[in-house]
Amino acid sequence: MTSSVVSVEAVTAAGGAGISDVMDRVEERMATLAGDYGPLLAHHARATISAGGKRLRPLLVCLASGVPVIESDALIRAAVAVELVHAATLVHDDVLDGASLRRGRPTVVVSGGRLLATATGDLLFSRAFAELAGGGEVEAVRALSRAASGLAAGELMQREDAWRMDVSVERYLERCRLKTAVLFRGACELGAMCGGGGVSGLGHFGESIGLAFQLLDDILDVTGPPERTGKPRGADLLDGTVTLPLIVARERDPVLARLDLRTLRGPDEAAEVCDRILPTGALDVARERAFGMVAEAKAQLPLLPDRQRTALMLVADGVVERYS
Repeated sequence: MTSSVVSVEAVTAAGGAGISDVMDRVEERMATLAGDYGPLLAHHARATISAGGKRLRPLLVCLASGVPVIESDALIRAAVAVELVHAATLVHDDVLDGASLRRGRPTVVVSGGRLLATATGDLLFSRAFAELAGGGEVEAVRALSRAASGLAAGELMQREDAWRMDVSVERYLERCRLKTAVLFRGACELGAMCGGGGVSGLGHFGESIGLAFQLLDDILDVTGPPERTGKPRGADLLDGTVTLPLIVARERDPVLARLDLRTLRGPDEAAEVCDRILPTGALDVARERAFGMVAEAKAQLPLLPDRQRTALMLVADGVVERYS
């Protein structure tokens, strides 16, 4: 986990040193699982996992379980399962998009081909559910299954909407909820199950900050820079993915209103569209909407012990601060 989304030190101070211990065990367990299926598949699975990322979802599992975090096998399994599902969706997304970079590194589909990348994603998915099933937590498996089904539905919706310039704000938000926010919800639900907390209330908190996270990520696709995002500016535009900044900008700029994403020829033209979005104020609209979601999530947190509430609010603030 990096400090780009949330200060590890601040969360640890609020939630206790047990958080770091659990996260270390999660990393160790994921590395072990990735190495169990032969050298070729293991290499790509390990590369996917070792690329890191924010580890925000397993962190939410930990904090939703209670503070101070009490380390248990069930908690480790839940945190590992959530992150493995997340990693699997990234690999599959890269296959569908033909993406060359992920977090600044060559994707599995580039280094190993479509078949191997698909197999790697499938492996990560299967290991995630095996982790939960191995502990006999039926409700936990159901919660992760709901999240995984939502992720698949969101991907199908994105494919259906590709290149369409009539995507409404409401449909865009539902796509974001399915593609991203449902796994944030699942992470908080799984953590609450481990700690005996309020599953529904914490799940709502997770979904709200997950939705904001995706909106803010879509802003970052327009603003870049590539060395921060690990991909060229306007990568979504080149994929035919219509996001909130473009939806709003098209209402304000007649040139963008006539834009057909199919006509874009490479990163330079996509960056030019990004430059045209900037003066419309569309990014401010999207940013304020996301910030409002985070504020609402914090305000509607269920009654929790002070330390747990503080730690969860720090994570929510970290989502905002990354884009401020």
